[in-house]
Amino acid sequence: MPSTTRITVTLPTEQVAELRRLTDNVSGYVAEAVARQIRHQLLGSDLRRHEEEHGSFSDEELAEARAKIFGTTGSSKGADAA
Repeated sequence: MPSTTRITVTLPTEQVAELRRLTDNVSGYVAEAVARQIRHQLLGSDLRRHEEEHGSFSDEELAEARAKIFGTTGSSKGADAA
């Protein structure tokens, strides 16, 4: 089990109520959401750095990435996911 640190976070009352309806493990739920956001931001940074070094992604590269992520080549849905 990874080490943990206890912190205090202030959230709107409505969000806390909804969290408690969704899960009995609020800490785990929040930790998972934070991890997902960190991955999202790191991936975005990596993609920007790649484009700075190698230029913009081509339409073909973007279509291939979408196909791998979403399982289709014909949809632009979720194009800004990274």
